[in-house]
Amino acid sequence: MARFSLPSRASHRPGHFRPTRPSRQQVVKAVRVAAVGILAIQAAAVATVTVIDDMRKRREPQSGVFPHLPPQDVTVGNNSFDVYTYGQDLYDAMLKDINEAKDSIFFESFIVKADETGYQFRDALIAAAKRGVEVHIILDTWGNLNQNPRFRHFPKLPNLHSINFPLVRTGILTGRERDKGRDHRKIMTVDSLIGYVGGYNIGNLYADQWRDTHLRVEGPASALLKNSFITMWNAYHQQDDPRMDPIQITEWESKIRTVENAPSRAIYPINALYLEVLGRATKQAWITMGYFIPDEPMMEALTAAAKRGVDVRVLIPEYSNHIYADWVARSHYDELLRAGVKIFLYEEAMVHAKTMTVDGQWSTVGTANIDRLSLRGNFEINMEVYGGDFARVMERIFKVDQANSHQVTLARWNQRSTAVRVLERVLKPLAPLM
Repeated sequence: MARFSLPSRASHRPGHFRPTRPSRQQVVKAVRVAAVGILAIQAAAVATVTVIDDMRKRREPQSGVFPHLPPQDVTVGNNSFDVYTYGQDLYDAMLKDINEAKDSIFFESFIVKADETGYQFRDALIAAAKRGVEVHIILDTWGNLNQNPRFRHFPKLPNLHSINFPLVRTGILTGRERDKGRDHRKIMTVDSLIGYVGGYNIGNLYADQWRDTHLRVEGPASALLKNSFITMWNAYHQQDDPRMDPIQITEWESKIRTVENAPSRAIYPINALYLEVLGRATKQAWITMGYFIPDEPMMEALTAAAKRGVDVRVLIPEYSNHIYADWVARSHYDELLRAGVKIFLYEEAMVHAKTMTVDGQWSTVGTANIDRLSLRGNFEINMEVYGGDFARVMERIFKVDQANSHQVTLARWNQRSTAVRVLERVLKPLAPLM
C-alpha cells in the first residue's frame, strides 16, 4: 500500500504563514541602511550645533580679554623655568632667544599662521641662518593647510633645513597604526641651553586672545627637548637633509623628564602618565584642557579619584574653536558631576592649555589634550616636573583661571532641556574620532 500523509491543519488555516529567515543579503542591506541613517542623524546634529554656535557668536561674541599673570619663574635643580600664560609675552621671549642664538635653533610647531606674528618668526629664523646659525624647522602640513603654502617653504640656505610633516598619512588608508598621526608638538631649542614646550601655536590670534600655557627651561633639561626634536627629524627628514646625532646628556635631573607619544613606534605613554597620577593622587588634581573628551579608562580614573576624596577639578573652555567637540564632551558631564568631579567653564576666551598639577608636588605642561587624537593618535610631548615650588606656580595659575570661569553644578546641569540631552546622546558616539 502506498504511504502518504495528509497536509497539516495549520497549512489550511486562513491567514497562516510560515516565517522565513532573512537572507544574508537582506541583513547586510538592513545594517547598511541603519548605519547610513545613524550617520545622517549625527551629521544633522553636527550641523545643528554649528548653526547654534554661529548664532551665539553673532549675538554674544567672546571678548578675548582674560586675566593672566606675568611670566612665572621657578628653579628646579639646576634648571630655571619661566611659565608663560600670555602669548605675546612668550613670543617676545622666543624671538629674543632666536635673535641671540649663536649655534643652533630647532623649531617645531603644529600651526604657524601666515600673519604678522608668523612672519616675525619666519624672518627671524631665516636671519639666524644667514648669520651662520644652524636652523632646523619642522611644520605640520595639515595644521597649516589653510595658510598660504608658500609661507611654509623656506629659501635654500646652507644653514637652513626644513621639513613639512607629511599631509597624507598612509595609515588612514591601510589601517596601519604606525603610519597615522599628526605632528601636534610645539618645541623650540636654542644653543643646547634653552628649550620651549607647551600648547602655544604661533599667530596673531594666539598672541593676545587665547589662554594657553608654555614653558621656557634654561639648563640641562633643555637637552631632553633637543633630543626629542632630533628623533623626529631623523625619522622624517628628506634624503638631501642632514641626519643628526642625539646630544649627550651630561646631567640627569630626576625631577624633570619629557614624555612623548610616538605613533610611528606605537607608544603612547602620556595616556598612561595621566592615568597613573590620577590613580596616585591623595589630595587634589587640578586639570586644564583645551579639548576634553575622556575615554572609559580616563573616566574611571577621574571618577575614582573624586570618590575617594581627591579634589578633582577640570577647567575647560565654555566654547572652544571646535564646538562639536564641546558637545561630545558634555555627554560625560553627568557621570563626572555625580562622582564629585568639579567642572569649570572658562569665559570670554579659548583656553588651549594642557596642564595638570597634583598634590602640590607633581605637574605637567605640554601638548596632549585628554582626547583620543592626543592620547592615541598624534605625536605629542609633555614635560613633567616634580617639586613643590613648581606646583605652587601651577596652582597659582589655575586659581587665576578658575576666577575667570563658572562652575557647572549637578543641579544646574540637570535643568538642561530634552533637546539638548538628545543632541548629546546623538553626538556621544563620535568621541573615538576626536
